[in-house]
Amino acid sequence: MTALLFRDDPYQAEAEAVVVGHSAEGAIILDRTVFYPTGGGQPGDSGHLLWEDKKLPIATAVKIGSDQIGLVAAEPLLMPAVGTMVRQVLDWKRRHRHMRVHTALHLLSVVIPLPVTGGQIGADKGRLDFLMPEVPSDMQAIEDALNRLIDRDLAVTESWITDEELLANPGLVKTMSVMPPTGQGRVRLVRIGTGSGQIDLQPCGGTHVSRTAEIGRIALGKVENKGRQNRRVSLSLVD
Repeated sequence: MTALLFRDDPYQAEAEAVVVGHSAEGAIILDRTVFYPTGGGQPGDSGHLLWEDKKLPIATAVKIGSDQIGLVAAEPLLMPAVGTMVRQVLDWKRRHRHMRVHTALHLLSVVIPLPVTGGQIGADKGRLDFLMPEVPSDMQAIEDALNRLIDRDLAVTESWITDEELLANPGLVKTMSVMPPTGQGRVRLVRIGTGSGQIDLQPCGGTHVSRTAEIGRIALGKVENKGRQNRRVSLSLVD
């Protein structure tokens, strides 16, 4: 089982680890990792591994089975052997932008309180698809409301509930297309705001900034028609 260092601290950009295996496809499996694997609409992290006098660029990270993460090399270079101690280094700028966009999408689901049918996160922009029969008449007002939430500098925290508690509270799940992963006994909740100032609470396994002001200014794009009642709303980081 790969220990998920990014789950404990999404701001950790480097860590030592031991190579414990290679997947059939050639991915490098470590005993613990700071690399987030592709999933939940968020891309896998990139970066590099260092050992001895060698450096191996990492293009992405992927899930292997139910409890391991594999790092996929960006180039066909020599890979570290099983048992090798390596230092893993994230492309921190890219990861941090994913964190900003991901947290902004949570806020977008607050200012547009409709069922979510899909989503995607990038380093510069992201999008949510909504079950939205009609396009809002004033998208500028929605953008302004989103940026006001960001400016409130709300805390972004997490807690855990059991699978059974999630099943008993289906209203926590905003996404219609993908259910939160269950079967591990517990599910992670991401909370924005605290106490009476809480504005959002939903299951999520991705990485987020610790306060909303860290997102920075957000701009909304044109709403796209993706079906009879499906509308795509995109946002982008201004800086």
